[in-house]
Amino acid sequence: MLSLQSEIDSLCAVSHELLHLGLDGEPIYSDRFRQLNTDVYRQCEQLVTLHGNTIEEEASLCIALLTGYNATIYNHGDKEEKIQSVLDRCWAIIDKLSTSLLKCQLLVACYAEVFDEELAKEAHEILDSWKSRKLSEEETEALERLVNLEKNPYPYINEE
Repeated sequence: MLSLQSEIDSLCAVSHELLHLGLDGEPIYSDRFRQLNTDVYRQCEQLVTLHGNTIEEEASLCIALLTGYNATIYNHGDKEEKIQSVLDRCWAIIDKLSTSLLKCQLLVACYAEVFDEELAKEAHEILDSWKSRKLSEEETEALERLVNLEKNPYPYINEE
């Protein structure tokens, strides 16, 4: 049995692959697209009832779930309800997180669902605090995702 963090990492990886499918110029094959959607949705469904053992693990799980549900086209009629339950979990922990990359990623993931300007503002404040140094790959990805969401609120379109 995989640890919860391993399952979170797996969902993040397959969601990332689905969200970036075809952006490298390679053709998108329907069987691969279907398989990725199936994998993401299945993993979301397996993880949505679980909770992290720490605030940080819960935040990571919520980010993975929101990203996964955002990435997949599948919906068995209760997807919005499940997204709302994950958002409710986010609201319960977001103010308990210290200013960090994790909090910024959670703010951006929540912003991608509700487009509340206060979430974007707080994420920008965290990102702005890093301006004096070179951003890591994950920090750059959070910044780019936020900027893309602000430019293209719905549906989310990546402009790479």
